[in-house]
Amino acid sequence: MKEQLLKLEERALEEIAAIDDPPELEKFRIKYLGKKGQLTSMMKSVGGLPSDERPKIGKLANLVKINLSKRFQEAKESLFSGKVGRDGFIDVTLPGREPVFGHLHPITLVIKEVCEIFSRMGFRVVKGPNVELDYYNFEALNIPKDHPARDMQDTFYISDNVVLRTHTSPIQVRVMESRQPPVSIIAPGKVYRRDSDVSHTPMFHQVEGLLVDKDVSFGDLKGTLTSFVRQMFGSDTRLRFRPSFFPFTEPSAEVDILCVLCGGKGCRTCSHTGWLEILGSGMVDPEVYRFVDYDADIYSGFAFGMGIERIAMLKYGIDDIQLFFKNDMRFLRQF
Repeated sequence: MKEQLLKLEERALEEIAAIDDPPELEKFRIKYLGKKGQLTSMMKSVGGLPSDERPKIGKLANLVKINLSKRFQEAKESLFSGKVGRDGFIDVTLPGREPVFGHLHPITLVIKEVCEIFSRMGFRVVKGPNVELDYYNFEALNIPKDHPARDMQDTFYISDNVVLRTHTSPIQVRVMESRQPPVSIIAPGKVYRRDSDVSHTPMFHQVEGLLVDKDVSFGDLKGTLTSFVRQMFGSDTRLRFRPSFFPFTEPSAEVDILCVLCGGKGCRTCSHTGWLEILGSGMVDPEVYRFVDYDADIYSGFAFGMGIERIAMLKYGIDDIQLFFKNDMRFLRQF
């Protein structure tokens, strides 16, 4: 029995030394160490030996098992880790996995498209600070400290005179301060307001537009925005201008488009009116020109602003603004 165990050990060690394939290694384990393996069978027969031989042979059988088990584990680590990598064995017979390529977020896609449309019309893209002085965010836009329009903004105040900008309109004032007309710019960026529900978030994106020159009329504003809407939503898109109020434009108007979800028939999204508001606009109030040293008797202009999330929701048929920020890959892969 002793000789049989030693010969089995010698034979097994020779076999495992020549193995360089994981399936063959598994066959080795089954052959020698499995429930019906050769070493397992020999160990079971130790109980039939004379009582004076059993301890010695049993000890030898256990040593052989420990030795083969240790050698098996070393061979396994060599094949599965040392040669292939720390992450484990790679079955090269499995079909390959297609790598996941990143792509632009739907908000970025819409900002890019909006900027491209207005750039083709001759507008220049400009940017400004997210943390803004109260002067630029409110006062220079004809919104003094006691103006009720401040209540419409739900502002995040950092100090008495410093805020997180509530719109990208401050960039218009900064640009007008630095140059004389003609001015034609669009200003995309993040803005911040204390508001959060299915249609609002504390941080969102806007694009503001401004054009100032001689003899600019409300007709120029209508033509510019009509062209934008039809390039963004389709050439057959119906739109309307509705009177409104903004402190820095006069007259002011909101632009509605025929509901893209119900085609104007009326649904929950459009509050059964058949129309959806997409942006605010108007002729620049002459009071604003006082802050930038423009002559209101010579120059006129228009301004407009839109929420990018609203545009994206209408363009892609999305009913919950929070989907843009949840990073759900099932949602993002659709774009």
